[in-house]
Amino acid sequence: MKNIGIKISLYLNYFVFAILLNSVGIVILKSQKNYGVDEVQASILEAFKDMPIAIVSFFIASFLPRIGYRKAMLIGLSLVTLACISMYFGNSFDNAKILFATVGVSFALIKVSVYSLIGTVTETKKEHNALMSSIEGFFMVGIALAYFLFPAFNNENDRDSWLNVYWLLAGLSFLSFLFLLFIKFEETEAAAGANLKDDFLQMFKLMAKLLTVIFVISVFLFVMIEQGILSWLPTFNTKVLHLPENISIMMASILAVSLAIGRLIAGIVTKKVNWIWVLTFCIISAMLLVTFVLPKTVGLEVKNIETLSDIPLIGFAFPLIGLFIAPIYPLLNSIVLSALPKNLQSSMTGLIVIFSALGGTLGSRITGWLFKNEGPEKAFYFTLIPMTLLLISFFILKKITAKDEI
Repeated sequence: MKNIGIKISLYLNYFVFAILLNSVGIVILKSQKNYGVDEVQASILEAFKDMPIAIVSFFIASFLPRIGYRKAMLIGLSLVTLACISMYFGNSFDNAKILFATVGVSFALIKVSVYSLIGTVTETKKEHNALMSSIEGFFMVGIALAYFLFPAFNNENDRDSWLNVYWLLAGLSFLSFLFLLFIKFEETEAAAGANLKDDFLQMFKLMAKLLTVIFVISVFLFVMIEQGILSWLPTFNTKVLHLPENISIMMASILAVSLAIGRLIAGIVTKKVNWIWVLTFCIISAMLLVTFVLPKTVGLEVKNIETLSDIPLIGFAFPLIGLFIAPIYPLLNSIVLSALPKNLQSSMTGLIVIFSALGGTLGSRITGWLFKNEGPEKAFYFTLIPMTLLLISFFILKKITAKDEI
């Protein structure tokens, strides 16, 4: 199959970073217990992860084709390998900050490379949509695995046992590095371009378009919702449902699994149903879950929980919100990226990564503040505000794209 080695590498790299990036919710929970920080202090880990993504993406997105996508991804993988080893030996909240800052810088290199390469290894919009959705779905599988990997290494009688997982993560990063190093990799088309000044001008020219403004706002709002829930669900399970630590972490995997399933289903449904109706159904369903299911989860009385099977069924209901919010991100990205010329896709990818990072940081910080000041029982209700704004943005985006203004 054409470009099969490159495609496998894209999956592998995204899988490794899925585990690392979305372990932030687990580390937030462990930081409160092991390092003595409160909810607001712990939420800063999201900023250490996301702000480097935004900053690095801004400066390298357009220039990255000249560096070379293979070289950029190799740099990213080598950095996180060292960061994982450093976290094991450092074992402090400051080292956790360094870990996520390094992961953020590296993921900026990886994500811009992956999104740009999708455009070079696919030939039609349907192929682009399918590969984008499947890679993002595989990303969710990595997230789900994180919620089982960390408890597998975590012994509640040994407060430092969970750090052993970083040896495994360092090993996965290094194996991905070796695979990428030795596969056949051609990127001549991706490396074409003008000069650095023109590349930055392209990014700013894209920002001047109404379509781009509405699009990045939509991306920002979605990631605010997704990361706010993903990062704080383990803490919610511990403080509201009063579940043991390992079970709280594993319960959060339901959200990640539902996100993966939702994205895979969306890849099938959107072949027959217009994207606007898919996204409208998804966001309204998510809003109904928050409005009607979350109150029953908050009011749940949980006693003597030792395994997942001991939890009443209603306790599993809220994490299923992932089924409905899952299709939003890859569909929005694919709609815009597949409509752009390939020489502009790197610049647009940079904007996607920047506003995704800003949305993730703000979402986690706001949720952390709400957990501390409004109580963990009420924090997730505030997701209804960005959900409503997101619904409005879909129809504005539909109206603009219908006029072929890309």
